[in-house]
Amino acid sequence: MPSGRSTSVVVDIYTTKSDFAYALVRDKILTNVYGPDTVLNQAALARELGISTTPLREALRRLKSEGLVELDAHRDARVTGLSAEEARDLLEMRRALDPLAAALAAERRATSDIAAMRAAYDRLRPLPDRPDAGDLTAHREFHRAIYTAAHNEVLIATLDGLWDKADRYRLVGLRDRRDQPERDETAAEHRAMLEAVIAGDGDRAATVLRTHIRGSLGAKALSSLSGHA
Repeated sequence: MPSGRSTSVVVDIYTTKSDFAYALVRDKILTNVYGPDTVLNQAALARELGISTTPLREALRRLKSEGLVELDAHRDARVTGLSAEEARDLLEMRRALDPLAAALAAERRATSDIAAMRAAYDRLRPLPDRPDAGDLTAHREFHRAIYTAAHNEVLIATLDGLWDKADRYRLVGLRDRRDQPERDETAAEHRAMLEAVIAGDGDRAATVLRTHIRGSLGAKALSSLSGHA
């Protein structure tokens, strides 16, 4: 939480204290501040957030419904672990939906979408071995600018959810160092995505996305969690 801002001020940004707790705990899980299998004591966490346990329990139930925490019969919650099975499921969904979104974006992009994609691309940098939150956010914003241009609200919401869950696996994928040719290849794929969508070439956009996903951090995470070389 930024220094100089009281908890009450931050809570006021959200509709309810439960929304505040949900957003903050969820963000810490997805960015690995609360890593897999971390035990969260509800009383201690409520004190940390400056709220009572009642809205916190509501927030934890929402996180449980998303598969991010497990709740026991006592006062603790546990961040769910990572698994090769979930990594595989997420990757399979992305293989199907990202190319579809890119193809639709090439067909439906508006002038404002093109401006948003170009702006997001300008903020994009190859991910370092130890990326900070800004690096990961810029990477996600570029991909989101593309699939938002598909103008399919169900597809956008689905991909948002997939990216939320996949962020924890991307950190696993970053454990292995990447050489410069691999970084250059990823950067070239990002450029090719942008150009294909702007040009209205849906087939090309979908093809680039399929190639990109094969070498993605999610694919690396699956390989790592499956015990493959």
